[in-house]
Amino acid sequence: MFEDYETGMGSAYDEMYGVGTELRTPYSQLQPSLQDMGTHELQSRVEALQSSYLDQGVTFDIGGEERAFPLDVLPRVIEMDQWAKVEAGVQQRVHTLEKFLADVYDAGRVLDDGIVPRRVVTTSSHFHRAAAGIEPPNGVRVHVSGIDLIRDAEGEFRVLEDNVRVPSGVSYVMTNRRAIAAALPETFAEHRIRPVAGYPQKLLTALRAAAPAGVTEPNVVVLTPGVFNGAYFEHALLARTMGVELVEGRDLECRRGRVMMRTTQGLEPVHVIYRRVDDEFLDPVHFHSSSLLGCSGLLNAARAGNVTIANAVGNGVADDKLIYTYLPDLVRYYLDEEPILKNVDTWRLGDADHREEVMDRLDELVLKPVDGSGGKGIVIGPQATRAEIDELRVKVLADPRSWIAQPVIQLSTVPTYVNGMMRPRHVDLRPFAVNDGNRVWVLPGGLTRVALGEGELIVNSSRGGGSKDTWVLAGHGRHQFRAEPERVEVSSAPQDVGPALDSFSSQHDQQQQQQQQQQARSQREVPSC
Repeated sequence: MFEDYETGMGSAYDEMYGVGTELRTPYSQLQPSLQDMGTHELQSRVEALQSSYLDQGVTFDIGGEERAFPLDVLPRVIEMDQWAKVEAGVQQRVHTLEKFLADVYDAGRVLDDGIVPRRVVTTSSHFHRAAAGIEPPNGVRVHVSGIDLIRDAEGEFRVLEDNVRVPSGVSYVMTNRRAIAAALPETFAEHRIRPVAGYPQKLLTALRAAAPAGVTEPNVVVLTPGVFNGAYFEHALLARTMGVELVEGRDLECRRGRVMMRTTQGLEPVHVIYRRVDDEFLDPVHFHSSSLLGCSGLLNAARAGNVTIANAVGNGVADDKLIYTYLPDLVRYYLDEEPILKNVDTWRLGDADHREEVMDRLDELVLKPVDGSGGKGIVIGPQATRAEIDELRVKVLADPRSWIAQPVIQLSTVPTYVNGMMRPRHVDLRPFAVNDGNRVWVLPGGLTRVALGEGELIVNSSRGGGSKDTWVLAGHGRHQFRAEPERVEVSSAPQDVGPALDSFSSQHDQQQQQQQQQQARSQREVPSC
């Protein structure tokens, strides 16, 4: 199974093997367990794993085609000490982003002090003046975040980008764990693995804590664009596991600055909306006037303090990859600390000096649009043709603010089951964090995305990527008791959470479907969100 496994693809750090065939500590029990199982037995379990995901509806959408989300049978293992640094770094990052968002939508002290140029914020496509002055009840704007990490050639975790709008993918974390625990029960039992099944309760606690002042029993809902959205499986799963209503925009209405939900018993007040709808579609009064996915008046109700929108409107300015380049300075400015997790080295092409250096090296670097998502628009210089480089040069010179450049980072590799053998494949990691106003809790593990193509560096599903279960060990070595597989409901969404198609015209449905698919394309797919 591991015969002829090539460690360190290129200059990449391999997470299972060190020098030669020396096993790294986190995998000291996993690799022998798989070897004992044998290739034939493992292949049968891989096939069962794939069919179960398709049967249960664990899918995503690519170009209108529903596909099972690829899950590799070999988990990624992270030691407790390594995870402690990731956890602290993610918490530090979220605290900084919270302070930055509160600042730029209020006093703008960080802009006056010149830490971030004012034009960088005001020219961001996700900076929404309509959100200025809205004060969250408990001061939390980033209720849920997904901070994308990679490991460099030395094995050090670095931040690749921040996702604080509507980060997706946590449903795959929970379903991956359940699936792997069932596929490899004996291997799972040999490790002390920190659980992930508690995420829905942590999220619900944070959402309830964000309720408007004076509300002791808040009514929480999950707002979805609808069944045509690529992440609908996740929306339904979270609503079900939290025990709250899954609603669409047409299920809500605003009356006298308050949000109400239509039910068979009449109108009921809504206090907290965990929205999975992009800003631009959320409120037709302030954004796209033709949107059918949101509800008119939501922002006015939030401004009046009668409803909390999670995550907050306008958070996307912190997602801007140009703002990302200032995060180390923002950590020092707001927290008076040094960053625990470093950024990837980055050039800002809006800066004349940076641009001059980069333009002569386009064939050596990675160029990214600052508001791109899902791997779209990225040009990897060494893999690009001369025509693509020439076209890129024209785009950058026409709008340099919209681009950043980074060196080609050989993402770390983890053995991945390919055609009956283990082969090194590049991975990244998205830890999810939940902020309840008192503590930033980081889900132990997160979503590991894997590029299944040989030598491929973009892990997004739209480029053929898949995922791995991520095991964060609770201790060192093998423990003496048998772990119980985690119980996470993964059945397909109940039929009664879909839209009532018979109550609307076919023209309305077609327009709504187009908007849902447009939002799905605009989101960071999770395949990247």
